[in-house]
Amino acid sequence: MVDGPPRSAPLFVVLSGPSGAGKDTVLRAVLDADPDLATIVTAKTRRPRVGEVDGVNHLFLSEAEFRAQVDAGEFLEHAEVYGHLSGVPRNQVRRYLDAGTTVIVRTDVQGARTLRERVPGSVLVFLTVPDRETLERRLRARNTDSEAELERRLSAAVREMADTDWFDYVIVNHEDDQAAAVRRALEIIADERARPGRPIPAV
Repeated sequence: MVDGPPRSAPLFVVLSGPSGAGKDTVLRAVLDADPDLATIVTAKTRRPRVGEVDGVNHLFLSEAEFRAQVDAGEFLEHAEVYGHLSGVPRNQVRRYLDAGTTVIVRTDVQGARTLRERVPGSVLVFLTVPDRETLERRLRARNTDSEAELERRLSAAVREMADTDWFDYVIVNHEDDQAAAVRRALEIIADERARPGRPIPAV
């Protein structure tokens, strides 16, 4: 019996970028295109937005529940973002990696920086938009934030867009060609999988 080629080690991919860059949409398309990819459900203390489902979009926890899980070491990383707590559950990531499945974590830039330090070998991808005007238009179209919150997100986004050198890859998500951003993300994953001798990330 002839064995097939050895399966490459699973990746730990961190997808980040400013609010309004289209991370959720691109992530869904990437997962649909490659059945060997998986993502996790992050924990949040904010209230669900319209259409969000607990356990599907996020794990919505009270602050007390969240802090109890922090104390128990159950988050790979956690941070306060825009006045709410957000975290990446360690057990979800470990379960996928142990099964040999590449896992993509969507997180904010602060979380991406922490994951880069805590998980050597992570592949960090920054998804952005061509300019501030595009970002503002997308954020306003969501109609989920007050004017003050919107301005805060825009200010943070401009700073994040100017500080991407520490990411492994940067993808510009154009409104008229979002498919190109999805193709580029899939290319990055394929290229990283093909790197010889890559160890399984330890989480």
